[in-house]
Amino acid sequence: MSDVRKYINARKTRDPKFAENFDIGYADFKIGVLLKQARESAGLTQEEVAIKLNTQKSAISRIENHAEDIRLSTLEKFAKVLGKQLRVQVT
Repeated sequence: MSDVRKYINARKTRDPKFAENFDIGYADFKIGVLLKQARESAGLTQEEVAIKLNTQKSAISRIENHAEDIRLSTLEKFAKVLGKQLRVQVT
């Protein structure tokens, strides 16, 4: 187990509020990271994606850094610009 994982587990045990909000916050963070990685893998800048989505670079930055409350339709458009398909899975 990594040091980070050990810290998170210990903090969840000590701090119920942290534990309650951690998984949601992590999921939002993870979505943003996945979008950024996909954009970089496609060889596109935030500015290029913004132009293709008819929005501002700052909007792309917000999506990548704070992906909470992002619409599914926005995710689909983002994926399409990158030449990808969006797949949602509930497990």
